[in-house]
Amino acid sequence: MTTIFNTLINSFIENKIGIADNFLSESLSLHLKENLATLYADSQLQSAGTGQDTTLEHNKLFRSDIIYWLDRKHNNVHENSFFDLMDDFVRHLNETCYTGITGYEFHYTLYEKGSFYKKHIDQFRNNDSRQYSMIMYLNSEWEENDGGELCIHDEGSFQNISPVNGKSVFFKSNELEHEVLITHKPRMSITGWLKS
Repeated sequence: MTTIFNTLINSFIENKIGIADNFLSESLSLHLKENLATLYADSQLQSAGTGQDTTLEHNKLFRSDIIYWLDRKHNNVHENSFFDLMDDFVRHLNETCYTGITGYEFHYTLYEKGSFYKKHIDQFRNNDSRQYSMIMYLNSEWEENDGGELCIHDEGSFQNISPVNGKSVFFKSNELEHEVLITHKPRMSITGWLKS
C-alpha cells in the first residue's frame, strides 16, 4: 500500500489534487458497495445537509445525495477493514508530511439518478478541524456518459474526475471549490475528512 499512498500524496503535492487508482482493493470495494446497497434497500440512508449542528440545512436544490455515517461501533467487518486502511494512511501521511492528523470521519454517499451537489467548499465557517477531504469510489463499469464527475475548481480552471471503482481523490478541505455533476445512474462512494 505504501506505493499507492505515495502516489496519492505526490500527486497532491504536484497538483493540489491527489489521485490514486486501486486505493481500495477490488475485494474491499465490492464488500463496501454491497454494504451500501443493503443499507439503501433497508432505507437506512438519509438526506445529506449542509452546515453543522444548529446551522444544518437540507436543500435538495443545492445537494441531493443521501448518506450513512460509518462507525467502528457498527462492528461491520468490511467497514472495520476500511478504517484499518485509513489508520495506515493517516500514519503514513503524518510520518512523511508531518500533517498532525488526529482523527477522521467518513460516510457512505449515494447519488441516485438525477442527483448532484452544487459548487461548495468542505470546511465549515465556524470550525476548521477538517484538513483534508477524501473520496473513494465504489462504481464498477462507469462510462463517460454516465455523468457524476467530481468537478474541482481552481483559479479559473477546473478538472473533472470520473467516479471509477477503487479510485481515491484527496485535497485540502479549505482550498478547492468542487461540485458533483448530475449523475445519470446511481453513483456510490465513501466520502470523508481527515481532521486535526
